[in-house]
Amino acid sequence: MRLDKSSLREEYLEKKAWGLLTSIDLHSCDGKTIRDASKIKQFVVELCELIKMKRFGECQVVHFGEDEEVAGFSMTQLIETSLISGHFANKTNNVYLDVFSCKFYEPKVVADFAKKFFKAKKYNINYCLRK
Repeated sequence: MRLDKSSLREEYLEKKAWGLLTSIDLHSCDGKTIRDASKIKQFVVELCELIKMKRFGECQVVHFGEDEEVAGFSMTQLIETSLISGHFANKTNNVYLDVFSCKFYEPKVVADFAKKFFKAKKYNINYCLRK
């Protein structure tokens, strides 16, 4: 996976990508932060400012899951260029974040910001150019 700025942007332009999807798995996050709906909403606002995405409507944050294996908050935020979503797993303190946009952004910038905000010990990142 190439994540340096120049090569990813070049690949995006060269392939005439319609969009970019980044999936980030954040491990061993701060439990208090991922269980706080207002903090999750704050994260979305700050992330959108950082990557220059215009939010469309309100961020939705809902807690659900009868099974403790999957219980936690889920978040969706429409952006003018598509969608940011995430699930915050209570049992493991992991966060599963997806950013899809037809406007280019830097996946590593998103991952590093999320790691810092949620105080994750580490993360895995994958991206896909959509055509």
